[in-house]
Amino acid sequence: MLRSRLTTRAARLALATVAAAAALTATATTTAGAASAPRACTTGDLTFKVTAQTQAGGYDLVTAKAKRGVTCTLEGVYPSASYGSSADTEVSPAEQAVSADIVLSGTKAAYAGISPKTTNNDYGIEFDRIHLSVLGDELNAVTLTLPDSVLVDRPVATNWHAKAADAVPFV
Repeated sequence: MLRSRLTTRAARLALATVAAAAALTATATTTAGAASAPRACTTGDLTFKVTAQTQAGGYDLVTAKAKRGVTCTLEGVYPSASYGSSADTEVSPAEQAVSADIVLSGTKAAYAGISPKTTNNDYGIEFDRIHLSVLGDELNAVTLTLPDSVLVDRPVATNWHAKAADAVPFV
């Protein structure tokens, strides 16, 4: 009886050692996997620049870059943006599909095009600032001064793209 109790204790110790080794391996694998897939970008991880473009009837090109020391993944959806507090000034997506995610770090940039007016009339509200955030991080929106005042009526935004030429909002 004594021998079987010792054997059982030895077996339990061996199982505990194997379980600990397996847990350590799983942790190492998870950590290695995390290093290859940066976390999702938040608005606070990025710096933004807005430039006026004349192509496609005129639009604002938003350039996003990761802040120094930050590496993150920007999801290939449109940015959350509005020109004012009215629902009429919130941007809608200009694209139907999701674009490829973009890993931002160093000088790597992502681009989104925002067309402030998609209607063919003289109506709208004039704005000189835009509120912008990563979609899903609206509580941390930043307010950017536009290069020029724009007339806003049913604005749309492209998804984030790795090339500025892909961020032209054709409407």
